[in-house]
Amino acid sequence: MGSYIDNDIKFLSGVGEKRANLLKKELGISTMRDLLYYFPFRYIDRSRIYKISEITSESPAYIQLRVRVEGYSRFGEGRRKRLVAYVADGTGTAELIWFSGINWMEKRLEIGREYIVFGRPGFFNNELSIVHPELESVGTVRTRPGSGMQGVYSTTEILSSNQLGSRGIYHLVCNLWEAAEKHITETLPEEIMLANGLIGLKEALHNIHFPQNPEKLKQAEYRLKFEELFGIQLGILVQRKGRVSSETGFVFSRVGEKFNEFYNGHLPFELTKAQKRVIKEIRADTVTGHQMNRLLQGDVGSGKTLVALMSMLLAVDNGYQACMMAPTEILARQHYATIVKLLGDMDVRVGIITGTTKKRERDMLLEALSDGSLDILLGTHALIEDRVQFANLGFVVIDEQHRFGVEQRARLWTKNNQPPHVLVMTATPIPRTLAMTLYGDLDVSVIDELPPGRKPVKTYHVRDSQRLRVFGFMAEQIAAGRQIYVVYPLISGSEKMDYKDLEDGFDSISQQFPLPEYNTVVVHGRLKPAQKEENMNMFKEGKAHIMVATSVIEVGVDVPNASVMVIESAERFGLSQLHQLRGRVGRGADQAYCILMSGDKLSKEAKARLQAMVATNDGFELSELDLKLRGAGDISGTQQSGLAFELKIANLGKDSQIVETARTAAQLVIDAMERFAPSDRVLLETIRNRYSYPKGQDFSMIS
Repeated sequence: MGSYIDNDIKFLSGVGEKRANLLKKELGISTMRDLLYYFPFRYIDRSRIYKISEITSESPAYIQLRVRVEGYSRFGEGRRKRLVAYVADGTGTAELIWFSGINWMEKRLEIGREYIVFGRPGFFNNELSIVHPELESVGTVRTRPGSGMQGVYSTTEILSSNQLGSRGIYHLVCNLWEAAEKHITETLPEEIMLANGLIGLKEALHNIHFPQNPEKLKQAEYRLKFEELFGIQLGILVQRKGRVSSETGFVFSRVGEKFNEFYNGHLPFELTKAQKRVIKEIRADTVTGHQMNRLLQGDVGSGKTLVALMSMLLAVDNGYQACMMAPTEILARQHYATIVKLLGDMDVRVGIITGTTKKRERDMLLEALSDGSLDILLGTHALIEDRVQFANLGFVVIDEQHRFGVEQRARLWTKNNQPPHVLVMTATPIPRTLAMTLYGDLDVSVIDELPPGRKPVKTYHVRDSQRLRVFGFMAEQIAAGRQIYVVYPLISGSEKMDYKDLEDGFDSISQQFPLPEYNTVVVHGRLKPAQKEENMNMFKEGKAHIMVATSVIEVGVDVPNASVMVIESAERFGLSQLHQLRGRVGRGADQAYCILMSGDKLSKEAKARLQAMVATNDGFELSELDLKLRGAGDISGTQQSGLAFELKIANLGKDSQIVETARTAAQLVIDAMERFAPSDRVLLETIRNRYSYPKGQDFSMIS
């Protein structure tokens, strides 16, 4: 595109300094390009002009008329003032009514002139009336670009009060198109367009704002979605190519004494085939001379921590240190306790550092870390503090990686002059489409089976009216020696949300189980850390039978004896979170249960989520459904995961096939870069930089 389109939006006819500032603040539109790529979210069919006599209570929600103004009057004062225009078209009469913008509208009305009126029809005393209609002269409508399909643009209350509602933005786009059309140039090489059946960029942009017909709109959407996703995939694959081409990775040349000692004498159970496969994949990565960057997915309880420990032992055997970062102190300490227990009396020195680590203990840890006598360090965000310096960091594990930002993760990379191998883990299954977009530069491993002896959790959806039956079942489980989680979406009651809350629930459970043998503890984010840990430990040690909690226990609580998970107001949670919570039980050999409590009135989407939870324990199947139901922004905490680009038109939940196509096309480009002419390479570099977050690498390093 020419430089004109990158001009400040204030220079566009109809904008100016004041409106430009509002557009920047409210919608992030700073340049003419921003407005050109600010697409409608839906379309209204304005192809048909109705007669007044045709309008009934059964007519569409919005209608269009061609009428002549017969006269108009002002009524009332203050808040009751209104302007009424009397119009006719030869088949009947109607009233157009405005309660605001009266002075401005009165200046526009001209008795005897014909207008196109668009708005929501209503009837008062059997007379057709339209409140706050859009009004355009017949001549203006004839010059409007496109057809009768008019885009509807998202706006804000502040913009609407400054005549920049959807219609106002539409008119700005009309002005922009008239000035910018000749500056629009193609961004994709012809070879890619032909191979993927894409229309030209100018045609696509015209038909996304001013569709000539539904088919043209469909073609425009496909072209623009493909370009957006192709640019992102191209950037991801360039970054990946740069990593695997670089000879900067540590070489773990041997499987040594500590790994073998652990494998032969300390395994708590035989590794599953999936665990063995993943360890082999990691082992293969660490002998290539390239930096490993691998994503490990596996459901709660699938044995990811064991795989991480054995991978860290590979590093230790080869003279390197390893670290493991977790998002919460609860989870960090859980990992520490698990790893220390697994290692037993092995000669491997393990430490933990968190925000609550005492100064003396911290100083000793840091000294041991810097002189190389500490082999493995676990911790929270405290690991990335400047004071934490390793002697020779060779392997990094990041657990529940979606809870960390890109910059937080990257700071661990810089703890060495040479980048360490990196294993990022998640117990939240990531849909294939999302994984290709968020983590497309990583190699992916999956643990898709549970350790032997684990039974699938039985899940039931129960309405509030059956609560007494649930209490009876809880009593039976406690009598059998089991423990129970009860999770609430809120700590305190809310007037705005009709959901069960923890405080009220704790009172109810305490009344239902008043005997000494039913000991109940509370865990939530407002508790002081010491109190929270004490309550957690009581539950872990079996001194408490019921834990009433918020979703703070989603990760980091491992109690094999807990056999029941009751989730109150389950409709409040997303599928991924429900699946994570369910994963807190079923960690022992006994049959476990998940009870999803809900009210009687459920939305269609909420009902679909709960039915899916009952139907399957497959986290990947649930994650795909969650992506379709809620979109990418809410899945796996992706807003915090480093999704450093904003999708303007593509939808990862609905456009999975386009993601696959764009990924394939981008890979073909990477594989055959030398076939592209220099001018095409410039286009590809431009589109990669526009849509993708990896900067600083160009195609020169892969040609």
